[in-house]
Amino acid sequence: MNIKETTSDFIKQSKRVLKVARKPDREEYFNFSKVTAIGIAIIGVIGFVIVLLGQLLGL
Repeated sequence: MNIKETTSDFIKQSKRVLKVARKPDREEYFNFSKVTAIGIAIIGVIGFVIVLLGQLLGL
């Protein structure tokens, strides 16, 4: 496969994806934001617990 064919295939696939894609509605966007915020909070709590345990154990 040469560069021209590869580029052409990529453009065709990109057009197909953009035809199917749609803008999320307000509820879907809110749910996505909520799940993302919960995930960030969980990772933060886990990091805090690890640092706290490290300080308590003197590591």
